[in-house]
Amino acid sequence: MTERSKLTVAEELARLQEIVTCLRAPDGCPWDREQTPESLTSYLIEEAYEVVEAIEAGSPEELQTELGDLMLHVVMQTQMAEEQGQFKLQDSLASINEKLIRRHPHVFGKNKSEANRAADALVNWEKVKKSEGRKSWIDGVPKNLPGLIRAQRIQEKASNVGFDWNDVLPALAKFHEEIDELVDEWQQGDAKRTREEFGDVLFALVNVARLMKIDSETAMRIAIDKFDSRFRALEAVFESEARDIEAATLEEMDEVWDSIKHKVAYRK
Repeated sequence: MTERSKLTVAEELARLQEIVTCLRAPDGCPWDREQTPESLTSYLIEEAYEVVEAIEAGSPEELQTELGDLMLHVVMQTQMAEEQGQFKLQDSLASINEKLIRRHPHVFGKNKSEANRAADALVNWEKVKKSEGRKSWIDGVPKNLPGLIRAQRIQEKASNVGFDWNDVLPALAKFHEEIDELVDEWQQGDAKRTREEFGDVLFALVNVARLMKIDSETAMRIAIDKFDSRFRALEAVFESEARDIEAATLEEMDEVWDSIKHKVAYRK
């Protein structure tokens, strides 16, 4: 990791604010001056995913760097809001501080409620959010989240009021039921209904994963990375044998694929 700063957290944050202010000034950086909250949205999402990658890679050095990049976007967004007279960074910080205290009565409340387990704390959190004016127990899940993440979050919220299976097996049965419905609609040739049933299959499978304590989005990324690695190995085999992969049959490629899978399993 890089050398520790000799400045305090407040001093480093103030320094970052000063740098961003300079970048946005009339004589600052032309690119930074042109940015709007909307234009930086995709970059903000990208930085958040890079933080996730650093966490999954188990790299403190990368995580330190990526969190700094993400912090830049937080400060940049609040700087643009301040320029419009909307709010300041300290307003956002005050907001989250107050929210954390309010939603953890089992820690900060005068009459501390019981929350001996993480699940109890989560229920308390959702109850407080509901008391803050949310109309539904499943409010608060952004619609632009990746589908698997959004499905899991909504299911978790519904579970807080008891709308959930008590075991994995009935959830698996529901999953198989949805597959049967998908096959029926596909065989009938109804494209719209087939797409709808396919969505139901995915949603049901996320439910199974959640009850198995598996994060669906993480599992999907692992599966994609595994396929990526094995397919590149497949290409390498064909190249090393001077064989044209485009001319190969599926059976020929599958034979090499199985060999690659066997080698990986054997190494484990």
